[in-house]
Amino acid sequence: MHAKRLSALAAVAILATAIVAPLRAQEYDPIFDFIPLGGRSLLSQVLEGKPPAAEARALLSGKRSRDEWVQYLKDRAKTVATLKDLDEQELLTLADYLSFNMPLAAGKIPADLAKADWRKVLPHDGRDLALEYCQSCHIITVTVTQDRTKEHWLGTMNKPSHIEIKLSKQEREALASYLVINAGIPIDQVPEDLRAGGASY
Repeated sequence: MHAKRLSALAAVAILATAIVAPLRAQEYDPIFDFIPLGGRSLLSQVLEGKPPAAEARALLSGKRSRDEWVQYLKDRAKTVATLKDLDEQELLTLADYLSFNMPLAAGKIPADLAKADWRKVLPHDGRDLALEYCQSCHIITVTVTQDRTKEHWLGTMNKPSHIEIKLSKQEREALASYLVINAGIPIDQVPEDLRAGGASY
């Protein structure tokens, strides 16, 4: 009986560690692969594909609305090969991310684009924020299985239980926008170890 209890406690401890692990560990933890990539990861993939320097700088220095970025990315797919690999949801996620985070400050654009570690250079995206902050109180399943409007997400973030979370207004907007595009994941696509805790606030 004692051994069974210790085993159960060990399992809980492992799950808790996964839930509150630092962002960098979570980013590469395959248990979270069911959560769609955010704009930082998608843009990193595009830039790691070594597009022409002028195209890379245009992505990092442009200022457009999300819809304008969608059209821009579709137009540039002819010259930036890695953009062709994105599906519609990924394209929208990337455009959304660019609308919140570009242009980068001139001093933050690496002089040598070919050697840049883009995952460190680029600002966090909605997926990063969800893994880092949503899990400070509850399992990520509670967040990513819900299909909500942006207004509903922002309303939840502004409740007393969430308002103390250290996110700027723009980060809250970006997180809500990412979730509108990518949340609502069916529970059967969530790893069994992460299904505990229900799927509502």
